[in-house]
Amino acid sequence: MAWLYLFLAGLTEVAWAIGLKQTDGWTRLWPSIITASLIVISLFLLSLALRSLPIGTGYAVWTGIGAVGTAIAGIIFFGEPRTAVRLGCIALILIGIIGLKASSPH
Repeated sequence: MAWLYLFLAGLTEVAWAIGLKQTDGWTRLWPSIITASLIVISLFLLSLALRSLPIGTGYAVWTGIGAVGTAIAGIIFFGEPRTAVRLGCIALILIGIIGLKASSPH
C-alpha cells in the first residue's frame, strides 16, 4: 500500500507543480486554492507512504516522479524543448526511480 500512496503522492506533485504556473505568482484565487490543496494532499500521501518506506527511498522516488511527470507535462502542454539530451536526462531519473524501487526492502 505504501508504494501506491507514494505513486499517488508523486502524481499529485505533478498536478501542483503545473498548478503553480497557473497561479500567476499566487495572484489568481482559484488556481492558488487548488494548488495549495494539491500540495497538502501530496504531502499527506507522502507521509502515509513514509510510515513503512525508508525516508531516502520515499522522498527520492516522490521527487523523481514529480520531476519526470512535470518535465513531460511541460513538453506536452507548454511546448518546452524536446531535445535528445533533455529526454535522456528524464530517462536517467526514471531509471533511478526504478532502481530505488527495486532495491527497497519493502
